[in-house]
Amino acid sequence: MKIVCDNKIPFLKGALEPYAEVVYLPGKDTTAEVVKDADAIITRTRTICNEDLLKGSNVKIIATATIGFDHIDTAWCEGNGIEWTNAPGCNSWSVQQYMASLLISLSRTYGFDPKEKTVGVIGVGNVGSKVARIAALLGFKVVLNDPPRQRQEGLKDFVSLDELIEESDIITCHVPLQRQGQDCTYHLFDSKRIATMRKDQILINSSRGEVVDNQALKHALQDKSILAASLDVWENEPGIDAELLDLLYTGTPHIAGYSLDGKANGTTMSVQAVARYLDLPCQDWEVTEIPLPAQPVEFSLDCTGKTPRQVLADAIMYTYDIKSDDARLRADIGSFEKQRADYPVRREFPAFTVRLENDTTGCATVFMREAGFNIAE
Repeated sequence: MKIVCDNKIPFLKGALEPYAEVVYLPGKDTTAEVVKDADAIITRTRTICNEDLLKGSNVKIIATATIGFDHIDTAWCEGNGIEWTNAPGCNSWSVQQYMASLLISLSRTYGFDPKEKTVGVIGVGNVGSKVARIAALLGFKVVLNDPPRQRQEGLKDFVSLDELIEESDIITCHVPLQRQGQDCTYHLFDSKRIATMRKDQILINSSRGEVVDNQALKHALQDKSILAASLDVWENEPGIDAELLDLLYTGTPHIAGYSLDGKANGTTMSVQAVARYLDLPCQDWEVTEIPLPAQPVEFSLDCTGKTPRQVLADAIMYTYDIKSDDARLRADIGSFEKQRADYPVRREFPAFTVRLENDTTGCATVFMREAGFNIAE
């Protein structure tokens, strides 16, 4: 039995070797010749899994250690008897952390109180629901848009996209990439839709690069027809638009979901899926040891003179400051892929224990626990 794996997927080595021949390669080197005698592929978004790669191969299952699966031609796979799986929700907490840091950074840079602003969340799945939750915990009003969910579940508290744009100060996209159909998200924000935004609005995209027309966004920022924008995902990655980066509030190299916890989840889900399908003995395998970040995972915060939400914001920024990733990309735009491959250890909130000093009411403790932090007794 042979399994071909992307060599950038962490924690994977050793999991499957007792049961199969395992070949590790960069995503771009995973070719038709390599996979023709493989039984399974464990991959990421950089390997396009379509007829060109798979026709005539022995591949029975493809597992991508990512939420997104638009790099897999699912219709062709299903029509040719190839199972495929993704890792839904694996890095949703990581994107929540990324978005929380960005929202706090925006509030501090532009000097607004979150209670005075509305965040519009487009796409309320595993990721969007967590983004909405942390935004509300930070004090923002939140409005939601998700046409598929609204149709299927009859949800009354969702709004149309036009209503969301009208009501929101900050608009953030968390949708899959769909190129056609009634829920098409390709260029969801094109020049026409961006033109409906106000000059005081902010647009964020950490879903898929093609959801926002990058040229239209660049023109809007050049014309100052919107206040600001932040991108983690780009059209034409890794060859991104340097002029657009210069105009953004933050630009990062597709790392919103790159916490080590999220990567561990994706690896675990992929190994288990392949093991179940191929009936291997490691169906309960999981990543158990995750390295620690550079900063201490136990730290103290003084609550004196601060609201519980301000304390929470300080804790979030301690775990991750989005500006560090933004600065690295601006310093060397040509190393987009290397920055992803060599991304520093980032851990999510539950990896940290906080000692709260002078939390006389106990309210800060409640907020911190709601966000997922551990509290030192």
